[in-house]
Amino acid sequence: QVQLVESGGGLVQAGGSLRLSCAASVRTFTNYYMGWFRQVPGKERQFVAGVTWSGGGKDYADSVKGRFTISRDNAKNTVYLQMDSLKPEDTAVYYCAAVYALGYRRAPSSYDYWGQGTQVTVSS
Repeated sequence: QVQLVESGGGLVQAGGSLRLSCAASVRTFTNYYMGWFRQVPGKERQFVAGVTWSGGGKDYADSVKGRFTISRDNAKNTVYLQMDSLKPEDTAVYYCAAVYALGYRRAPSSYDYWGQGTQVTVSS
């Protein structure tokens, strides 16, 4: 069983930055590919970014490429999402997710575990 707890959400003005954190309670964190997703009411959960077990492989949605950076600290069992140049359309609940796999994953249905989500609101 894996428990994921996100933190770091909040209200920020357009152009600003936030860093989300996701702490994982798991024995072997490096067995898991980690992802960040976001969701707005009435829409499907959307892939944002993913990172392989070593942190060396990263994948981003086109909408955030060049603005967001995913990273992980395996010593702390934590994955991060640094969000810069935020836009109002980035407003959503952001979720951390884990899947017992080595390769890239984008589909929400391919993930095994989810956090409770953290709200990010970007004002114009």
